[in-house]
Amino acid sequence: MIDPLYVVSGFAVGLLVGMTGVGGGSLMTPLLILLFGVHPTTAVGTDLFYAAATKTGGSLIHGLGRSIHWPAVIRLASGSLPASVLTLLAMWQLGLDAQAQRTIVNLVLCFALFLTAISLVFRRAIMERYRRRIERVSERTSTILTVMTGAALGVLVSISSVGAGAVGVTILLLLYPRLPMATVVGTDIAHAVPLTLVAGIGHWAIGAVDWALMSVLLIGSLPGILIGSYGALRVPETVLRVTLAAVLILVAGRIGVQELQLTSSVVTALSSAGR
Repeated sequence: MIDPLYVVSGFAVGLLVGMTGVGGGSLMTPLLILLFGVHPTTAVGTDLFYAAATKTGGSLIHGLGRSIHWPAVIRLASGSLPASVLTLLAMWQLGLDAQAQRTIVNLVLCFALFLTAISLVFRRAIMERYRRRIERVSERTSTILTVMTGAALGVLVSISSVGAGAVGVTILLLLYPRLPMATVVGTDIAHAVPLTLVAGIGHWAIGAVDWALMSVLLIGSLPGILIGSYGALRVPETVLRVTLAAVLILVAGRIGVQELQLTSSVVTALSSAGR
C-alpha cells in the first residue's frame, strides 16, 4: 500500500527543489525525521539514494546542454569520495549505538541546515566581498581549494545528506567566477551524483536505507520537480531564497530543541538510576 502522505511529501520537496535548486537533502531528511519519525540514520541513508536518483536526471539534462565543468567535478570528487568513505568507516568502527548515531546525525544536520540557510541569504554579499580576492588566486591554489571543498562536502553529506546544494553552489561561484551560473549549478549536480551514491552505499551496508520509502517519495517528487522548475520563472528569486532559508532555520532549531530535550531526559533517567 502506498501512503498518500509520503507521495504528497515527495511532491512538496520536489516542488521546492525545482523552484529553488536547493538539494533535496536539506528538505527531505528533516521532513522524514520530524514528520514521520524515521530514525535520523535511516532518513539520511534513504535520502542519499533519493538524491542520487533525482540528480542523475538533472546531470543528464545539464550534460546534454554542455553546462557541466568536468575538471571541477573531478577535483570535487577526488576530495569528497575518499572523505565520504573514511567518514562512514569511522562511524562503523566506532560501533555507536542508535542513540549516539541519532545525536551525531542531528547535530551535524543542524549545522548543515544553518550553513545552507546562510548560503542562500548571504550568497550575494559573500560573492561581492571575496570574489576579487579569489580572482587573483592561481590555478594550482584553486585546484587545491576545490579538492578541500569536496572533502568538506563529503563529510557533511555522508553524515547529514545536506551540503551539496546551496553550499556547494556558493563555493563554486567563488572558486570559478568566470563560469556561467547554469554551468555552476550543473557542475554541483553532477558532483552530487557519485557522492550521494557512494555515501548511500555506505549507509546501505549498515542497513540504514528504506527502499520502499524511497520509491514512494520518488513517485511524488519527480512531477514536483518538473512543476517547480516551471513555477520558478514566475516567483521572484529573492522571495524564494529568503523563504526557504527561514524554513531551514526553523527546522534546524526544531531538531536542535528535540535533541536537547531527548539528551536531558536521558541524563535525568541516568541520574535517577544512579540514586
